[in-house]
Amino acid sequence: MFDERNVVSAAGLVPVLELAEQAGLSRLIDDHVELPSTRVASGAVNPVGKLTSIIAAMGCGADCIDDIDVLRAGGTPRVFSEVYAPSTLGIFLREFTFGHANQLAAVARAHLVALAARTPLLPGIEQRAFLDIDSLLRPVYGHHKQGASFGHAKIANRALLRLGLSPQITTISTATTPPVIAEARLRSGKTGSGRAAASQVKQAITTARRCGASATIMLRGDSMFGTKKVIDACIDEGVEFSLSVTRNPRITKAIQGIDEDTYTPVHYPGAVTDPDTGALISDAEVAETPYTLRLGRHRTLTARLVVRRVKDARYVCHERETEVLM
Repeated sequence: MFDERNVVSAAGLVPVLELAEQAGLSRLIDDHVELPSTRVASGAVNPVGKLTSIIAAMGCGADCIDDIDVLRAGGTPRVFSEVYAPSTLGIFLREFTFGHANQLAAVARAHLVALAARTPLLPGIEQRAFLDIDSLLRPVYGHHKQGASFGHAKIANRALLRLGLSPQITTISTATTPPVIAEARLRSGKTGSGRAAASQVKQAITTARRCGASATIMLRGDSMFGTKKVIDACIDEGVEFSLSVTRNPRITKAIQGIDEDTYTPVHYPGAVTDPDTGALISDAEVAETPYTLRLGRHRTLTARLVVRRVKDARYVCHERETEVLM
């Protein structure tokens, strides 16, 4: 129990919320978030103060409604006004629908743009920006957790279903900065990662350009996002893409056509040396070849197909007495 009325347990909230206000957080919430009709009359009262309280509590590490009480501990209520009780904020959040979540997403995008203009959040974005898209699974416990569903996960090389929240995240970064979240959507755990990814990519590209990306933008993603719709979105928006692709007969044929002499050895910085042979265990080779993608509307695109193969000591070619590269 933190009950010292003359001490603030999280003094770092003062500059954080001051910067948020200077970037227009309250104004953006007031402009975008509307709850015209609610089941509880008080549910729609002062969304600005209630959402700011939730954001501040999350900044202190709160991950459930009860944790928001951290804002009412010690002298924090004397520093900030409009500090609400967890029960009041719970009533407010229960009024949220999918449309309200979209309204709050618009607030997050506009606030990110304002922060990028006011602070060195993404230095170098005018020369080159990277967009990374991925689906996550954050495990939760209990059958009453709202928004949770069973999704596929891999633990110790074993595939299994796990209860959790499954957001799809798109981030913006540069060569010298860590990523910041541009888009986040909560999805069902069993939903395919590539589903509706194209629209999220387009929105993230718009946000990146509003943040100052005026030159090269590259989208990166795993094989679940190497779809025609995502590639079409990149082409329409004029951005580069580096996507893994699922192996199929056409790709296998293209790989088999690569000349052996074109493979270049790659030694990773953290490679482990075999104490018996002195060879690098993580030794790998890469090569590239042109590959024609068949897109929609009878369009084609010739891209670079980069192939990486790794030595597998379990398979030995006895005719040449060399390891087969997989």
